[in-house]
Amino acid sequence: MTTDTFSITMTASLPAFTDYESFSPWRADAAQWLPIAHDIARGHGLACTAPHVFATGTNLVLALDENLILKIFPPLLRDQFVSERGALAQLQGRIRLAIPEIVVEGERDGWPYLVFTRLSGELGADVWPSLPEADKERVLAEIGETIAEVQRAPVGPLGQIEPGWNVFMRRQIDGCRARHARLGLPQKFLDGFDDLLRDAVALTALDGSPVILTGEYIPENFLLSRGTAGWHLAGLFDFGDVMTGRGEYDLLGPSAFMTAGMPRRVRSLFEGFGYSAADVTPDLKRRLMALMLLHRASDPLRHFCIEGWQQKATDLHELQDLLWPI
Repeated sequence: MTTDTFSITMTASLPAFTDYESFSPWRADAAQWLPIAHDIARGHGLACTAPHVFATGTNLVLALDENLILKIFPPLLRDQFVSERGALAQLQGRIRLAIPEIVVEGERDGWPYLVFTRLSGELGADVWPSLPEADKERVLAEIGETIAEVQRAPVGPLGQIEPGWNVFMRRQIDGCRARHARLGLPQKFLDGFDDLLRDAVALTALDGSPVILTGEYIPENFLLSRGTAGWHLAGLFDFGDVMTGRGEYDLLGPSAFMTAGMPRRVRSLFEGFGYSAADVTPDLKRRLMALMLLHRASDPLRHFCIEGWQQKATDLHELQDLLWPI
């Protein structure tokens, strides 16, 4: 890997934003920032022959061509730049699954950016809904294996990312009930929060050294490819939310978006991760339920992919059995 951090003299300037609410509509109008992205590419001698703006996501993301991606981070999201750069460097060569490789890094008007290699494959979000069930189970097993492999990698400098796990969890615990009430979680589930939050510090405590977490093993962040035996996991990207902490936290994304409360899917994910059916005890389910509600992106009404789950479960205990039915 080569990294070029030289400064570039350019005329157009990126604006300053004080909050994401004002940045988001500006980001959505690509005409506002595309000329600057082209400038950055030219300044590094990179071709921009087939530019393609990725409309989803949080930062400014542009495919320069079939081989390279430019990602520009606003200063208010600099922590995502730090996480992404650090995670890509730390995991390079340490996991079997393809991840982007940094080619260039730099800064423009206080906005850090990365240029990294573009992975091949089909976006999981586009392919996942139509996959045969056997392929879904296979992909979930491969996701579990990838999570475990990432978590076996040394934490290295990522261990310095703030806030640390314990501080992060206490913040999430403090705001948990208010967050879910605001998001519209039915009262019958909120009624169980007191007991769960009373034990949340113990439930979420580290049971060993912290491991690397992405927090987002979801279809929007991985690529799939089709081989003779069916569909497989082909690549993983978007490491802007990387932190370190308790490993089970990364089982939550697939549990919310992909397993759909189906026993074979849940078993595939967990066995790939290294847990047998015997490991999925009521205590583990309760810990997973706590972590699910404390996840920084937790929003059950919009994320749980189990049809009619609000009617099928009467409280948090029944909900955890619905999510992890093994």
